[in-house]
This record gives sequence, structure tokens and C-alpha cells, in this order.
Amino acid sequence: MTAVDSVPVGAPTWRGGFGRLWSAAVVSRFGDALRTAAVPLLAASLTDDPLLIASVTGCGYLPWLLFGLLGGAVADRVDQRRAMWAVDLARAALMAAFAVAVGLGHASIALLLALAFALTTLQTLFDNAATALLPSLVPRQALGSANARLMTGQQIAGGFLAAPLVPALLLAGAAVPYAADAVTYGLAALLIASLRAEPPARAPRKAGTTLRGEIADGVRALWRDRTLRGLCTATTLCNIGMGALIATLVLHVTGWLGAGNSGYSLTIAAYGVGSVVGGLLAKRLSEWTGRVRGMFLAGVVQTGCLVVLGTVRETAAAIVCLGVFGVFGMVWNVNQATLTQERGPAEMLGRISSAFRTLAVGGAPLGALLGGAAAAGWGLNTPALLAAVLFVLAVASLSFLIN
Repeated sequence: MTAVDSVPVGAPTWRGGFGRLWSAAVVSRFGDALRTAAVPLLAASLTDDPLLIASVTGCGYLPWLLFGLLGGAVADRVDQRRAMWAVDLARAALMAAFAVAVGLGHASIALLLALAFALTTLQTLFDNAATALLPSLVPRQALGSANARLMTGQQIAGGFLAAPLVPALLLAGAAVPYAADAVTYGLAALLIASLRAEPPARAPRKAGTTLRGEIADGVRALWRDRTLRGLCTATTLCNIGMGALIATLVLHVTGWLGAGNSGYSLTIAAYGVGSVVGGLLAKRLSEWTGRVRGMFLAGVVQTGCLVVLGTVRETAAAIVCLGVFGVFGMVWNVNQATLTQERGPAEMLGRISSAFRTLAVGGAPLGALLGGAAAAGWGLNTPALLAAVLFVLAVASLSFLIN
């Protein structure tokens, strides 16, 4: 096993900073899941134009392309803890105002688009600051376990606890899910504000330094690190494939497989269960294989799942494949996040993670367009096969990192 691929063994302690950060992340994801499940229903009640409804989702990607790099540069300049709780307070205020608008019957598609754009714009700063903050809360050898626990907790809160509550909350009032989301942002802000974390040591900025120059430094740092460059390439390719798959999965399951809405619900549930299992297994698997090899193995297994999904016309096979796909998707995500934190200099981690995220997130809408075109032109199963091809390319790019 190479030095790049070795895995320090350790686990974060729940007391102190990590426990509060974990709680804030899980509470916030719970509220986000309530909103995410409720927004499409609200959009559909306001318009029957598919393009407008899809645009609400599109506004969730656009700020990453416009402001992602800027968010990383700002995260490296400021106290990350303060930036995070300030962002959460701003998001709480936005969601509370939106809940009032919905409750008074003033919701509109234009307001939904503005909300989606504003929330994701704030998220570009929050996510990059969170990535940079975690290494100051847990020892380096515990980063992998900390990321696994964070992602698993968020998956459970968003995928299993929040979604079933949405119908009941909507019965109580159309504004209730959004009000609940505002409350969770407020709670998360209080938890993060209570953290006692020292910001990373930073060299004094040179006179005349600009945000544009600092952003360029972060992009260059990502590009010059062979491992991070390979991880970014592979993750971007996978996200293009995921965009193609997710955008058309409902058509694949209900149309090509003929499994109906119940079949689609089962496949989504299988993916969620698999993701939780993957979070529980990620640390142990990484200790056995190493981080890069763990991602390589995950990509190979996921490619096989996509091939079966696109060629075997059986609902049971699709459910199993998406469950396994979820397991190894979480293994990939945990190792990718941890390697970025381990290899990125602390004073540049916000900028490096923002460059990484901007490229990777930008792949999803591109994949959605490609998946839609493939489904329309060659059949509802072809997006899964297109995703398989992209995953093969991703695995190939990782192979160059394994000595």
C-alpha cells in the first residue's frame, strides 16, 4: 500500500466540537429534506409547465457554477465557524419569510426560483467552510471516521426520518414544512456558534492580494496535486453519470421495467438503505483497501450495478443493484472527502474544496441533459448504460493513482 493510499486509524470523540457539528449537520439535513420533498408539490400546484418546475431544481445548481469558487476563497479568509452560523441564521430568516408567504397564499414560481438560488448561493460558503473546519475539530487519523459518521447521520435524517413526515406536515398546513426547515437552521446555527474551534494558522496575506488571485491559487493547488486532480476528474465523470441516471430513473423504473410508483419507491428506499450501510462499512473497508483503492473498488462495483440495471428487465434486480450502488456510493464519498481534507493545506482547504465541488457539481446538470437525450433517442434504459460508460472512465482515471 502506498503512502498516498494508507489509512490512519482513529475515531472522533462525540464530546466537544465534533458532536455539536454532527448534531448541527443532521438537524439541518432533516429540515432540508422536509423542504426538498415539499417544494416539487408546491411547484406543481402553482404551474403545470414542466420547464418551470424543472427550473426550480436547476436554480439549485447554478450558484455553484457562478459563486462556488468565490465561496471557497471567502471561507479561507474568515473564521469558518462564524461564517457557518451566520449563513445558517440567514437561511433561517429566508425560510421563515418564505413560510409566511406560503401561509398567506403569496407563493409563486418566481419566489420559488429566487429562494432556491439564494439558499444555494449561501450554501457555497457554508459547505466549503465546513470542509475546512472539520480538520480543526478531530485528529487527522479520525477524519475518515468523522466523515462517515457525518454522512451516515445526514442520510438517516434526510432519507428515513424526514421524508415520511412530509404528508402529515402538509396536512397541518402548506407552510409547515418550510417553517420547520427555518427552525432547524436556527438550531444548527446555535450548535455551530457554541463550537470552540481554533481557525487554521494562516500566513499574512501579501499586499495587493485579491480574491481572484486567491481563487487561482486554489485551482492551481488542486491541479498540481496528482491525487486530488485524479479524484476530481473521476468524481466529475461519476457525477455526470449520476445526473443522467437520477434524471431518468423514474422513467426507467415505471416505464422500462413497468414497476409503477411502488417499484420506484422501493428502488429509492433500497438506495437509501444501501447508503446508510455504506457509511457504516466505509471506515473498515478503507482500512483494508486504502482510500484510493477503496474508491477504485467502489467504482468497479457501481459500474457493474449500472450494467445490470440497464440490461436486466427485472424489478428485483433493479432494487438489489441500487441498494449495492448506494453502499459503494457512500464508500466513494467518504474517501473522497477525507482525502481532500488530508492532502489540502489547511490555509487553502476552502479554495481547494470549492474548485473540486464546482467541477463535480457542474457535472450533474450536464448529465441530466445527456440522460434525457439518451432516453428520448435510444430507449429508457440507455441512461443507465451511459452512466456505466462514464463510471468506467472514472475508474480508469483512478487506476493511474494506484502504484
